[in-house]
Amino acid sequence: MFEVGVIEEPGAAEVALDPIRARLLALLVEPHSATSLAAIVGLPRQKVNYHLKTLEAHGLVELVEERRKGNVTERLLRAAAASFVISPTALAAVAPDPERSPDKLSARWLLAVAARLVKEVGTLITGAARAGKPVATFALDGTVRFASAADRAAFAQELTAAIAGLVSRYHDERAEGGRDHRVIVAIHPSLRPEATRPMDAAAVDADIDVQIESQHRPETKES
Repeated sequence: MFEVGVIEEPGAAEVALDPIRARLLALLVEPHSATSLAAIVGLPRQKVNYHLKTLEAHGLVELVEERRKGNVTERLLRAAAASFVISPTALAAVAPDPERSPDKLSARWLLAVAARLVKEVGTLITGAARAGKPVATFALDGTVRFASAADRAAFAQELTAAIAGLVSRYHDERAEGGRDHRVIVAIHPSLRPEATRPMDAAAVDADIDVQIESQHRPETKES
């Protein structure tokens, strides 16, 4: 079982978004039969079995074991991954494209870049799984608390300069057999601890206003 599975096929995405099937997928992090799942979710075994066959047909669950019980063969199934993410590939006609977003300081452009990341890494994972090879990736995830919007703007400027320096040092346009790697660095306000529920509109607006102010703040020089 993979830790994260990538759903790229539209039909599989539609199947996974069904509330009942999504619940079955969550339960199937551990092997279950239609009978055991029916007892948990409170549905007839025949209906659960129908949903399981649909999930299996789209590669979202896999057979683990078959057990013979009298005249009945019990099939134990497990989810193909512990969790799933739907790639923008599944919505190719309306998938976001960073190249179509003129405002590169907007949160929506950041979202488009993130969607492209999911799409491209998902494609790499799928291809690597078929080839039986790992994917060479690297990621950083952390939190920094800024005292002011000015500090955040200064941090962004220093980070940009540091990344530009590293790219300039290691990028080799003439390297034969070299392979391009995409570099993405993002900064956004963290959701507040109570944000397990939707943030109220005023709180969201406040965060956005501060972010835009820092991104568009003109540089000042000390005299």
